[in-house]
Amino acid sequence: MRIFDPHIHMTSRTTDDYEAMHAAGVRAVVEPSFWLGQPRTSPATFLDYFDSLLGWEPFRAAQYGIAHHCTIALNPKEANDPRCRPVLDELPRYLVKDQVVAVGEIGYDSMTPAEDTALAAQLQLAADHGLPALVHTPHRDKLAGLRRTLDVIRESALPPERVLLDHLNETTVKEAKDSGCWLGFSVYPDTKMDEERMVALLRAHGSEQVLVNSAADWGRSDPLKTRKVGDLMLAEGFSEDDVDRVLWRNPVAFYGLSGRLTLDVGATDATHEGNSVLRGGE
Repeated sequence: MRIFDPHIHMTSRTTDDYEAMHAAGVRAVVEPSFWLGQPRTSPATFLDYFDSLLGWEPFRAAQYGIAHHCTIALNPKEANDPRCRPVLDELPRYLVKDQVVAVGEIGYDSMTPAEDTALAAQLQLAADHGLPALVHTPHRDKLAGLRRTLDVIRESALPPERVLLDHLNETTVKEAKDSGCWLGFSVYPDTKMDEERMVALLRAHGSEQVLVNSAADWGRSDPLKTRKVGDLMLAEGFSEDDVDRVLWRNPVAFYGLSGRLTLDVGATDATHEGNSVLRGGE
C-alpha cells in the first residue's frame, strides 16, 4: 500500500514518526503551514518557520525515504492578530519556491472580518502564482463556515477545481462536493473523523476527488491514521485500486496542479546547513 499524506504537521512530530510512517507505506507528505500553538508576535517568526518547511523538514523526511512538500500561508487563527498580518506582504517570495505546492492553510477559524480579508487575499495570491489552495474549514459552526468559505471562493479568481476543502465531515460533505472543490477529511483519534466514519462516507459519496489525511500535529493525533483507513477500506470490501485512488492518486492529482510535485527521494547530504539528525559516530 502506497500512501501520500496530504496534510500532516511534521514539525510537531519526531523522527520515530517518520520511521513508522515509512514502514506503514507513507512515501510522500505535504506539510501545511499552521498555528504552532504558542501565539507568534512578529512576521519574522513566520519567516523562520517557512524556511524550516522548505529546508529542515524535507531534509528530515528524506532520511526516511519520504518526499516532503509544503503549503505556505498566513493561517486563519493568526490572521486576526494585527502583529501577524504583515506576513501577507511576505508570501509572494515564498510562493515561488519549488517545494511549495499550494497556498494554505487558509480559510476560517472564528469567521471574523479579518479572516474574510486574509482568505480573499490569499485566494488571489494562489491564482496569481498558478497554485491550488488548501482551505481549512472551521472546527465550530462547520456548515455555516463552509457556506461562507464557498461564497468567498466563488467571488475569487481561483476556480473550485483548484481548491481543497479540508476538515470536512458528514454535515458538510454534500455541499462541498456539489461545489466542485476537492474534498479533504482529517482522521483523528478522538475528534474530527475516525476510520469507521471515513469508510462510511466513502461508501456513501464515492472516492472521486477525496483526500484522506492524518493532520497529525502537537495535539493528540496519529500519523498512521491514513494507513488505518486503508486497512479498514480493504476489510470492508473496497478494492486495492479504491485504496490507491484515495491514499495516493488523488493527492498526487491535486498537488500536481502546482506543476511542482516531485515524488522521487534522492540521496541527501549528511547535514543540512551544518546540522544533522544523526547522533553519535563521527
